[in-house]
Amino acid sequence: MGGAALLVGGAAMTELVDAAKGEPLPDGDLAYARLLVGAELLGANFYEQALASGSTRPKLRKHLRRALANEQEHYKSVAAILSGAGLVPALASDIDYSYPRGTFATPGSIVTQALELEMIMLGAYLGAIAEMQSNALKSGIARIAASEAMHVGYFAQAKGRNAFMSFPPALMIEEASNALDRFIA
Repeated sequence: MGGAALLVGGAAMTELVDAAKGEPLPDGDLAYARLLVGAELLGANFYEQALASGSTRPKLRKHLRRALANEQEHYKSVAAILSGAGLVPALASDIDYSYPRGTFATPGSIVTQALELEMIMLGAYLGAIAEMQSNALKSGIARIAASEAMHVGYFAQAKGRNAFMSFPPALMIEEASNALDRFIA
């Protein structure tokens, strides 16, 4: 099957990418798409639980809701890569999530964990940009990485840390997978 994929860069924008002109996507690109689907499902689950915890203040809740909406849009985009390749992307119900004890106890613990997760997700997207062979996917993946970088900046600032990085670290697929595995039961 062809590698056509729909990448949604935001609520008002949709971009159709025809990857490899109807040729199948390389296995490595599909592996990254599966990893990114899992990362987005984890991100969405985290934000849903954070919002449901009752441990947040209005300003933080506002940003958690926006991050959740972004992760849901990102999921649709990277899931469409797999769907376009004739594969079935994972769903939230396919994954058992696990967070460190106390993750959702206080606003500070939520922000700490959000920053860690967003750094992993940003690293995974940067690694995908570096490693994916299909150039047709890289623009959409880069746009999602930019969104994840904004999340990192917000949560870093909320933690009182430097929100500016010259060169955020890229995580290659095995590194990203290992980092995400800590949150899967």
